[in-house]
Amino acid sequence: MITPPASESSRVKPDYDIGYLTTISFVAAMGGLLFGYDWVVIGGAKPFFEAYFGISNNAAASGWANSCALLGCLIGALVAGGLSDKFGRKRLLILSALLFIVTSLGNAWAHDFNVFIAWRILGGVAIGLASNLSPMYIAEIAPASMRGRLVSLNQLTIVIGVLAAQIINWYIGRDLPPGSTPFTIAGSWYGQHCWRIMFELTAVPSLFFFAGMFLVPESPRWLIRQGVQDIAGFTLTRIGGRAYADAEIADVQATLQTEQAERVRFADLLEPKMRKVLLLGVALAVFQQWCGINVIFNYAEDIFKAAGYDISFVLKNIAWTGSVNLAFTFVALGVVDKFGRRPLMLFGSLSLGVIYLVLAFCYHAHVQGLPMLLLVLLAIACYAMSLAPITWVIISEIFPNRIRGAAMAVAVASLWGACFVLTDTFPILNKDLGPAKTFGLYAFICILGFIFILRKLPETKNKTLEELERELVD
Repeated sequence: MITPPASESSRVKPDYDIGYLTTISFVAAMGGLLFGYDWVVIGGAKPFFEAYFGISNNAAASGWANSCALLGCLIGALVAGGLSDKFGRKRLLILSALLFIVTSLGNAWAHDFNVFIAWRILGGVAIGLASNLSPMYIAEIAPASMRGRLVSLNQLTIVIGVLAAQIINWYIGRDLPPGSTPFTIAGSWYGQHCWRIMFELTAVPSLFFFAGMFLVPESPRWLIRQGVQDIAGFTLTRIGGRAYADAEIADVQATLQTEQAERVRFADLLEPKMRKVLLLGVALAVFQQWCGINVIFNYAEDIFKAAGYDISFVLKNIAWTGSVNLAFTFVALGVVDKFGRRPLMLFGSLSLGVIYLVLAFCYHAHVQGLPMLLLVLLAIACYAMSLAPITWVIISEIFPNRIRGAAMAVAVASLWGACFVLTDTFPILNKDLGPAKTFGLYAFICILGFIFILRKLPETKNKTLEELERELVD
């Protein structure tokens, strides 16, 4: 019987190779950058490819073109669990990078609308794989004391990808003549080539991601589970030295001493001792979406128009939202391992609830202009330093070693399902209830989320994945 070693915090501090850790974490986090870029690039390409395919006045076709990738995201997130447990995290991330390359070019070169849709769905599979595997891989190679900020790199790259897509979309389409219509766009350079360039450019970072993943090691925790301790030991030694590697290997092996260690099924997630932690992960993933912040990104034009801004100011305001999102993600990187996950999650849920209540009142009172912009930016700032990155950190670290892939698949699939519900219901809620009551509803959800986190979420900072497993499951 292997005796679990003392926690990392109680040992002599290993001499970590920070440069090596940061490099392999950043390479894995490029999956997040492509996730963010690919998710947003279609927004800038929308008026141009719609004109090319003749669907500018077809609401159903336009909506399907913009949302079909979610179907692929769900598929990618679900298959990532079982496949990554069987073939490893690294191989699936390489597959994700390859899919990003192929689908970006497939979308760019599509000459038929149904072919375009097929490539978008397959591109969604790449997003689903990356959104599942990138944070999980980083969590499995990161020491406990710096796991929070290293996993948060994934959220940082997502935000960088979003902002890069916004800037590139604006730059490529900046000279579109005023008063252009779908008819005039369709036969112009913008309708024929502009949107294709936007998609083609996705292949550039995808190639770097693809090449980089061949240079990073496989997850040592996955290798230990496969019985390949020597290779895992080499990676862990590179990270923190021989003593650190020996202690980590012993700790992981201690959590795998069960009859089912080699056979993981989705049914295993419903075991009584697993169900509690699975529901926690799913609830947090769903709440990250249902807190409502993504409607600001997805429907910024509608929200700012309702606040009294014309289209020229709307475009500037959208750029402000991306910049604030990036700036406060850096704040999260600096505080996640210092303040902990639970305080930041509590802060984010309560702050958003209060801001939404003020927004609802302002919409009700017909307040317009700068106060509305500042409230929206404040909401994004709070989200960017709390719920956005910290949720990914938590769901990547709370699941036991032997079921982490399958459990992450369920949690991330739940996140994408919640994202679909949020984006699909906002136009209906906004039309039937108005923006005041809609944001009032989101405020209520945030307050419920605050209560749930206060009662159910333990602190996880400075604890190894194996310590968390013993606390949450055993």
